[in-house]
Amino acid sequence: MPSAACPRCPAPVAPPGDGSSLWSCPEHGPVPPLWHAEEASYDGFAEHLRRAGHFPTFLPWPLSPGWAVTDFAAVGEGEAAVATMTCVSGPSRLDGPVDVHVVAEEPGTGFAARVAGTARADPGPEAGHGPADVRVRLERQQVPLWTVSTSASPGEWDRSVLAGEAQGRWLWLVVRPASAVLLLRDDWILRDVSAVGPAVVELPFDGPAPGWT
Repeated sequence: MPSAACPRCPAPVAPPGDGSSLWSCPEHGPVPPLWHAEEASYDGFAEHLRRAGHFPTFLPWPLSPGWAVTDFAAVGEGEAAVATMTCVSGPSRLDGPVDVHVVAEEPGTGFAARVAGTARADPGPEAGHGPADVRVRLERQQVPLWTVSTSASPGEWDRSVLAGEAQGRWLWLVVRPASAVLLLRDDWILRDVSAVGPAVVELPFDGPAPGWT
């Protein structure tokens, strides 16, 4: 059973006492709770999909041979869900082991920025200006994504971060190592697996989850 935490920092949160959907973080005040599975498993993913409700959970589809779902999380639950995250990990010929986090979230949530290690809650002014750096397919739609700079963020420059708008929400991709972003030029397809049904049973799950907290 995942425990509740703040979507913007590692702090635990206190449950609301007034029936509100917002919990209390000592650092960020009222926030929707982050529900993060301790390990990637089919049962845990089924629980994640129930918790996320109608909010989309995106995965690359289909997964390439040797790739597996290694992490997932939701912010809020049911009708109050505001973000989901998945991670797939697998081998690549040029970059070795690769992790790709996919985050869909409502503006201002700040969870994707935590996963990406960027300073702003939402993408900066780069997103939406000039030619897109990458385009991915989301169902039948092509979604343009722009590079989000990590140069002013703490930590090593070990990742590529891209973001754009999809279905009225922010869509973020965080790729480690940074050079593996070239994989996204192979016309990656993302699918909302909350509506896939029995095919989810065939998804491979593995661990441990890549670090982002």
